[in-house]
Amino acid sequence: MSIRFRFSVMMLLEYMVWGAWYPDFSAYLGKTLGWTDGQVGSIYALLPIGCMVAPFVAGQIADRYFPTDRLLAVLHLLGAIPLFIMASAQSYDGIWVWMFVWALLFGPTLALTNSICFYHMPAAEGNFGLVRVWGTIGWIVVGLLLGVGLREWLPGVLRPLGGFDGMWLACVLSIILGLFCFTLPHTPPAQQSTSPLAFLGALKMLRDKDFAIFLGIAFVVATELMFYFILTGPFLYKVGISSGSAPAWMAIAQAAEIGTMIFLPKMLKSWGIRGTMMVGILAWPLRYAVFAMGGPLWLILASLSLHGLCYVCFFTASYIYVDQIAPPDVRASAQGLIAFVLLGAGLVVGSWFAGAVSDAFRVGGEVDYSRVFLVPLVLTIICALLFVTFFRVRTARA
Repeated sequence: MSIRFRFSVMMLLEYMVWGAWYPDFSAYLGKTLGWTDGQVGSIYALLPIGCMVAPFVAGQIADRYFPTDRLLAVLHLLGAIPLFIMASAQSYDGIWVWMFVWALLFGPTLALTNSICFYHMPAAEGNFGLVRVWGTIGWIVVGLLLGVGLREWLPGVLRPLGGFDGMWLACVLSIILGLFCFTLPHTPPAQQSTSPLAFLGALKMLRDKDFAIFLGIAFVVATELMFYFILTGPFLYKVGISSGSAPAWMAIAQAAEIGTMIFLPKMLKSWGIRGTMMVGILAWPLRYAVFAMGGPLWLILASLSLHGLCYVCFFTASYIYVDQIAPPDVRASAQGLIAFVLLGAGLVVGSWFAGAVSDAFRVGGEVDYSRVFLVPLVLTIICALLFVTFFRVRTARA
């Protein structure tokens, strides 16, 4: 198998594992188990915590001691265990503990799947987007598989198991991905730096003023992503979609990601990193403005397509930007640093923040989503203004 094909399958399965439970789990916890928005937010904060803590350790291991391909295999196979337990768990304490264990195992893989691609495909601008797009396809596929295939066409497959069907599916997919990772190309540790802790080299990148500005803005933008991930499912049910169909409808966002990802190399060539990220960051307030309007339903569903620009043009382009400016011997740890901010610290704060805002605007047991989505609307407008005014790009590696 070609390297790009194997990496494409890796990305497909990576995001299928995540996407199997992530879009609809908040609705399950709230409606079926009767949890508060604050409790749901605390559960969704655990994966970002895993992205904060684990990538530095895993990045150092990949940079120093252990082949990245084998590390990915071990992490995914072990990750199937907490997914299996959570599928039928109902208590808050039980799900919290096992979600935290899974987060520590899965969190590092989000950075390591990027770093292994950059290692074997040096021409990141031309190749990475075409590989990463399969992660988006995986999110779409698993959303349709769960929301339509297993819930409507084949309800007898997972429903008899009880609990949350998305978590059962994620468990099976994690095992498949873990076994597949043994087919990835050998990726030895770099072992080039004299620093005993590779992540210290990545932290020194913050001495670059432009990089520090970028990281600060990226943190705030990442906090607002959780308003989409946690609240969009319940919001769509409130405005009129049928019960259980949120994963399928939210696949619109990932479908838009595919087109955006395909054109990412051309956008990077024409607009550069800064211009591409600027387009992405300007799309955020536009999406939340439509959500805050609260209707009509067709416009809300159409606005889900803006997620392609929001995520690809800002988040995915950010990985490429970091790869361009990171010293070669800490490249894996540099990807861990951006994962720490985008998928870690930002999403932790965003999970708690989104839950708190939702609870604050709850009236008579019902959430006033028009007021809720005004919060990320204002914050993303501020981020866009700061980005356009202060951020500049230095593309030469140290």
